[in-house]
Amino acid sequence: MSTLQLDVKNLTVSFSTQAGKVHAVRDVSFSLYKGETLAIVGESGSGKTVTCRTLMRLLSKNASINGGEILFEGRDILKVNERNMRQIRGNDIAMVFQDPMTSLDPTMRIGRQIEEVITLHRKVKRSEARKRMLELLQLVGIEEPVRRSCQYPHEFSGGQRQRIVIAIVLACDPKILIADEPTTALDVTMQAQIIDLLKSLQRKLDTSIIFITHDLGVVANVADRVAVMYAGKIIEIGRSDEIFYDPRHPYTWGLLNAMPTLDTNLPSLYTIPGAPPNLLKPPAGDAFAPRNEYALEVDDLYEPPMFQISDTHFAATWLLDPRAPKVEPPEILKKRREEFLKRSSLYAGNQ
Repeated sequence: MSTLQLDVKNLTVSFSTQAGKVHAVRDVSFSLYKGETLAIVGESGSGKTVTCRTLMRLLSKNASINGGEILFEGRDILKVNERNMRQIRGNDIAMVFQDPMTSLDPTMRIGRQIEEVITLHRKVKRSEARKRMLELLQLVGIEEPVRRSCQYPHEFSGGQRQRIVIAIVLACDPKILIADEPTTALDVTMQAQIIDLLKSLQRKLDTSIIFITHDLGVVANVADRVAVMYAGKIIEIGRSDEIFYDPRHPYTWGLLNAMPTLDTNLPSLYTIPGAPPNLLKPPAGDAFAPRNEYALEVDDLYEPPMFQISDTHFAATWLLDPRAPKVEPPEILKKRREEFLKRSSLYAGNQ
């Protein structure tokens, strides 16, 4: 078993708004092992980004961490003061955001931006920082690094800008890299290149990755394990093959079924009916029940516990209770999943 690097236990986060308290993250627990890629998937608003920004302690002023622990190498970073937390950010845990242009200063040459991060965290001479900057640009696939280091962000394509952001994030050799939908703003070809780059860097640097996405096409060939989030909770977690070949939660069935595939005979694209619940007043039972065609009476009354399917696979649905009726996933799901996995092979690169 690999070394446990990050252990999140019962994390609960809320936001105070004019309308009331929004319960954005509700009792979330997961672990991350050294050199592993964990994908966190779910619809917009499911709590993915808030969870990971909490790992960095990068929440807005109206946010409150109401409970839980975030143990990084055995140390609870929720109890660390801000001065020490600044040392953890970048040096130990770093984050790649969705839009590279919001992470880059449009008025500063990209070489200088990378050097600034290195000198700030490593306290090295300018000459050493420049040497490291050029190495990083080459590492992330920017050709002619000497010439291009003198250019500004607008002189690069979207995919190149994301590579530069990754170079900045890697400047201090972080142990954990959080990638928050890093390919959403890119076309399919660029998406595949960035995914391949992240996996290549992981092999070279032995970095652990938390990959936030709503795109299961990315997850199929990137993640070692997958955590599915809904309404601020993790409702299924397991190895990537378990989530794709043996999903147990109806919401996971819906996510897989809703993905576009190469099957042109389907009359229309499947969508999960309804909408996520209002987290100002989370439901007492299963939050997915109103959208779940397989919902039981108990779903409206009690929140389901995490049922264990295997040593690595867990799901929170009353359908797994021994007293529940036997329900099979939709028959079409198998065919769509096979087609979908063929499409997702684009992301496999040279792995």
